[in-house]
Amino acid sequence: MKAVLSGKDETFRDFSLNGPMWKVVLYVGYPLALYQSLNQLFKMLDTMMASHIGASAVSAVAYLSQINTMLSALGAGLAVGASIKVSQAYGEGDFELVKKRVSTMFALCGTLGGVLLLALLPFTEQFLRLMNTPEEFIAEGTTYFRLELIAMVVTFFNNVYIAIERARGNSRRILRLNTGVILVKLALTAWFVYVLDGDLNMIALATILSQSVLFAAALINLNQKGNAFGFSLRAISFEKKTVVPMLTLSFPVIVEKIAFSMGKVIVNSMSTVYGTWTVGALGISNNIGGITTNPQNGFQDGGSAIISQNLGAGKPQRSLKAFYWVLLINILIGTVLMSASLLCLNPLSRLFAEDNEEFAVLIRQIYRFEAMGAIPLGINSAVMALLYGFGQTRITLVMNFCRVFVFRVPVLWALQQFTTLGSISAGIVMAVSNTASGLLAIIIAVIEIRRICRQYEISWRGEG
Repeated sequence: MKAVLSGKDETFRDFSLNGPMWKVVLYVGYPLALYQSLNQLFKMLDTMMASHIGASAVSAVAYLSQINTMLSALGAGLAVGASIKVSQAYGEGDFELVKKRVSTMFALCGTLGGVLLLALLPFTEQFLRLMNTPEEFIAEGTTYFRLELIAMVVTFFNNVYIAIERARGNSRRILRLNTGVILVKLALTAWFVYVLDGDLNMIALATILSQSVLFAAALINLNQKGNAFGFSLRAISFEKKTVVPMLTLSFPVIVEKIAFSMGKVIVNSMSTVYGTWTVGALGISNNIGGITTNPQNGFQDGGSAIISQNLGAGKPQRSLKAFYWVLLINILIGTVLMSASLLCLNPLSRLFAEDNEEFAVLIRQIYRFEAMGAIPLGINSAVMALLYGFGQTRITLVMNFCRVFVFRVPVLWALQQFTTLGSISAGIVMAVSNTASGLLAIIIAVIEIRRICRQYEISWRGEG
């Protein structure tokens, strides 16, 4: 089986392994951060368009999207774990293994997507009740959720494709393609909602159509015979060397992401005691918070790829340097964008609430607490990049489990049982959980860096 690198892939590999690390991190991370920011902008605009349908539609979308995110964690976790091993094989120079893992990732995602559709499409209402979804959301959003399931399966493939492009340093291609997807999505949603006076189902249809554009681009770009990063049916391999390392890393990530999303669903369900508007306000607050956290996640994604590539090439000292740069950049992003979002909070809340001032006030109250976690979450994101890059996905599982099931759900339960704070409790619990997560990340980073230094006989500064 022929598997070689293109000239562009060979050039990036040399740059990643030998170039100035701050340039490498910015080269890979900046387009991903911008891509994540555009994604967040798209979510915010999508929510604003849903608010044109009504406040209850916003709340239904906020609630159901968390359930969808929980299911999407299956594909996203597989893509994250598998891409780490693809990046390592790329750094090692084993290009045949790169091709096998790329092709096998797609086969696994296709199987997973088919199983989910067969299991959930016929039993959507029962599944939503199992997730403790309010009946009014089930009545309004069952068809919407079914359409979102179809979009989710398409996204499974797109996530794998994005992971592959990230591993080969094509961050700018990711940015260009996703900008096109976002523009298509926004144009279709605006047409369906404002021109055709459509409902939630039309918003979901716009998602399917826009994600299909990226899927089509993936089919074209991966149709590269002989290229290590091209897809080939003959390269699909379920041999132990190919599959087991990917699944070993992916499984904790899948569990982590499902648990994290399930925790959000539980928090949303617990928040319904304050009324459906609180659920909607919390979802919008999360969207505004994403102005800060999504760029940080972009540098996390780019950083983990750089770290795993350099580790695969036997350069752990450069891997540590990559982590330090991601940490610095994420702290700066948290400081600047948190401040900007708070300064613009009044107009932002009114955009989502339209003429409903009571809803706008509730959004502002919750977000002021959530904003406190911007810098701690940036630290947490950088530590996640370090752990993913070094293959310590079991630790990331523990961290995200604690974030939701130790720092969030029990705190909200205590606030509901022992205080009369009301809706504001939803904001307080976000501040507590995000800050505590950042502190836990610092502790784990210190422990892991000391372990890495001992194992590879390097200094904590990342010098050999």
